[in-house]
Amino acid sequence: MPKKDKYLLAGDIGGTKAKLAIYHPKDGPRHPLAEATLQSADFASLEALVAQFLTGKGGSICRAGLGIAGPIVNGRVQVTNLPWLVDERTLRADLGTPVAILNDLAAIALGIPFLEAQDLATLNKGTPAPNGAIAVIAPGTGLGEAFLIWNGDAYVPCASEGGHTDFAPTNLTELELLSYLMSRHEHVSYEWVCSGLSLPNIYEFLRDTRRYPEPEWLKIELSRAKDAPPIISQAAEAGKAEICVEALRLFVSILGSEAGNLALEVLATGGVYLGGGIPPRILPFLKEGSFMQAFMAKGRFSEMLAKVPVHVICNPEAGFLERPVKG
Repeated sequence: MPKKDKYLLAGDIGGTKAKLAIYHPKDGPRHPLAEATLQSADFASLEALVAQFLTGKGGSICRAGLGIAGPIVNGRVQVTNLPWLVDERTLRADLGTPVAILNDLAAIALGIPFLEAQDLATLNKGTPAPNGAIAVIAPGTGLGEAFLIWNGDAYVPCASEGGHTDFAPTNLTELELLSYLMSRHEHVSYEWVCSGLSLPNIYEFLRDTRRYPEPEWLKIELSRAKDAPPIISQAAEAGKAEICVEALRLFVSILGSEAGNLALEVLATGGVYLGGGIPPRILPFLKEGSFMQAFMAKGRFSEMLAKVPVHVICNPEAGFLERPVKG
């Protein structure tokens, strides 16, 4: 990149991976000049990660916007699942440019009005209310939630830590799952049953309660694996192990229930969007029907929820489509 030019820096900083990209102000958010995905845990701080990414890029950064996993209060955030304390003022001094940090789900929410048809897979067409609130729920390493409200001129993002609210079972199997997890954890939130971290929990519950047998080949493979969720989800998608199929189905049903909860909590008549890395990979399971059944199973509000559009965000760049930066 030409050294005399000035560029925009955008980032999506998660507990597992951090994606950074550089843009020319004239090119728009769909045309990055450079981008990279780095392992967050490989760096002692966000400043070190950003410095590594910018090495050798040329030019200078005139503004930066970073979506970060965790609750941001007064420009500071303790990053979820990482030992990083990020301070907007420190970043600004380090980069020598205006910097804005915002919750990672708020960043995805900001991008929703800019999504196009090819960026989405629809689970329920519904009938969106003009200027209605929009909800985002994103199972990834953890479970993120956020929403957009209309202020009369534009949509405004609101961050949330709803993924850490108490898991509320909706049937006897989920009630047993809660009891099983309560013996292991002091607090059982939706994140423990509805994120990348949760899939092994559900799998082990089905195995330990002898609902489904564990194939020997799968037992060996899981014992050797550093990361169990991809093995479970891939076996489910390939139909290789009934226990994996049922674990993913239970995961999908719980996700549908919590997405419906969020839709009611913020009155998301403008739609509900599923973000994060997991939903696009399990799209066939989301389309089976159990997700929408759980989503709409809200008693006298079921009819209202049937009208709420539900989409899966398939564009991994959604969090980069709009990023505010303070001047």
